[in-house]
Amino acid sequence: MLLVTGGTGFIGRRVLKRLSETDSAVRTLLRPSAVSPNLPRGVAFNVALSSLLDKRGVRAAMIGVDAIIHLAGAEQGGHPVGQLDAEIEGTRVLAEAAADAGVKRILFLSHLGASPTSAYLLQRSKAYAEEHIRRSGVPYTIIRTGIVFGRDDHFTTSLAMMLSALPFIFPLPGEGETLLQPLWVEDLATALLWTIDDPATKGQIYEIGGPEYLCGEHHARTWHSTTTAIPPATLLTGWRVAIGTILKNSASFKFLDGLSCRQSHCRCANSARGLGH
Repeated sequence: MLLVTGGTGFIGRRVLKRLSETDSAVRTLLRPSAVSPNLPRGVAFNVALSSLLDKRGVRAAMIGVDAIIHLAGAEQGGHPVGQLDAEIEGTRVLAEAAADAGVKRILFLSHLGASPTSAYLLQRSKAYAEEHIRRSGVPYTIIRTGIVFGRDDHFTTSLAMMLSALPFIFPLPGEGETLLQPLWVEDLATALLWTIDDPATKGQIYEIGGPEYLCGEHHARTWHSTTTAIPPATLLTGWRVAIGTILKNSASFKFLDGLSCRQSHCRCANSARGLGH
């Protein structure tokens, strides 16, 4: 039995759908909610209802589980402090329960730049979560990725909304030269399935990205041309220029500003080669 956390997320839904095409028995951990879960349609799998902070619930979800794909918290928007702290604790609870249940494998999706000394809260929280995974004693593999794109993603959707709101003048972090290596969500799902099936990846940390390096300005101009008929926007570089200074504290602009940190650590030319395929 394979347990997947974060199955209702942008990445988790793709992973569940891909797993449904295999012979694996799959269970997904769902947090109790009054809202109907956003799960992939036409896909059959087992469900366990529990918060990651509920030790008894998580232990019950481990019954019969051989491996875990831990995706919960892999894709965040605003990164409130309390939410990230809860994810760190949830990962600790999950890792300890996995060790007690004799789980043979944990695959954890982290972020590029994960480090306890990072200036970015998200990167620090992922580093702490990784440490809980490593200390659990359960054979693990950690995959660090940056921007993941696809339908209903956070990156292109946020960028398109910002360009629609500011079609004439669009502020960019840094000098607009930040190199991004966006990874298609279906490629990431493939990489995750390859990893969980390959014993040679145990105890390894992989940093993966898409096949192309593209600068932030290129992304902005490309999306501007596809989302509006208005002539190309003036791209303001640096956060201290006019509207950039006024709006830099908004959640959307913090999202783009954080890309500089996340993408600067990307080392692989593509996900398949990074995993040896």
